[in-house]
Amino acid sequence: MAALAGIGWNLHLRAFYARLVACGKLKKVALVAVMRKLLIHLNATMRTAADTAAPTAPET
Repeated sequence: MAALAGIGWNLHLRAFYARLVACGKLKKVALVAVMRKLLIHLNATMRTAADTAAPTAPET
């Protein structure tokens, strides 16, 4: 899963996961929270990329 890889190398996600577990969340619940955070980031990145892409000629 991408969330497991994200926890491994991304310091922000690792700290977020560790904070959730330290506050008493189950490890699976914390992992789902990290997955949701990654999905929201991916959607925002794709939306930004689509907004900045060069417009194509309209089809007729």
